Amino acid sequence: MTSLKTWRGVHGILLLDKPAGISSNRALQLAKRLYGAAKAGHTGSLDPLATGLLPVCFGEATKIAGYLLGSRKAYAAQLRLGTTTTTDDAEGEVVQTRPVPPLDVALIEAALATLRGRIVQIPPAYSAIKQGGVALYKRARRGEDVIVPSREVDVHRLILESRDGDVLNLHVECGSGTYVRSLARDLGERLGCGAHLIALRRLWVEPFREPRMHTLDALERIAAQGGVAALDHLLLPLEAGVDALPALDFDADAAVHLRQGRKITITPRTPMPLCRARDPAGRLIALVEVSASGGVRILRGFNPA
Repeated sequence: MTSLKTWRGVHGILLLDKPAGISSNRALQLAKRLYGAAKAGHTGSLDPLATGLLPVCFGEATKIAGYLLGSRKAYAAQLRLGTTTTTDDAEGEVVQTRPVPPLDVALIEAALATLRGRIVQIPPAYSAIKQGGVALYKRARRGEDVIVPSREVDVHRLILESRDGDVLNLHVECGSGTYVRSLARDLGERLGCGAHLIALRRLWVEPFREPRMHTLDALERIAAQGGVAALDHLLLPLEAGVDALPALDFDADAAVHLRQGRKITITPRTPMPLCRARDPAGRLIALVEVSASGGVRILRGFNPA
């Protein structure tokens, strides 16, 4: 893949369509190299098996990456009934094979219903969750006994889209920390035959509900034809990542104070835990919170590009 010899200041959000077979970090590094970006980060990992939306933040946009991690996400998930694996997906070794009992839509729907809402989930043993500073998948690969703590997660929608024999196609909308692999595993157990994930595509991440995604191959072609200027044209402004937050508009003097990191006070109002501060031109100054007494505290400040 073509790379630039020098790194440059690039600011904005790339809606990358991650291919299957590589890690999210590898996809990030390839995009970063194409752009020649000095600073980059992504907003939530996808397993190597998975494809789809991986928002990549460059430059100043990396400051909002942490605020996007907890966003609602949607997936198209495909699972195979009858087989469980060590990783709960097709990349693991087969642990057990069981016959698939006769299942109608009503039985599958009843099982799906138990996995919706606020549920307790046990993440896969082969996951990036860390214990004692070591990722669980590293412990599992070393043959250690891995005890994975359960966690509460939100499953907003879990719908059977279609069925082809022992393969189920699901639409999933969930909150941060939810493992679709675990949903596949747990659904299989509820149906009495086990299951594992065989394909996963992330469709959207809030606030990018209708994303125009770009593949690495497409980025390579665009770079070859139009250089970095053509690549930059594909970037969304960092404001696009926080547009859903309430906005507070400040006059020029207050904007200067906020850009300099000074505390200011506004007319007391209902507390606002997270909102975006804008200058008179509508440019993003910072992410702030406002107390009931009107104190404005800067959570993350931005330098105009």
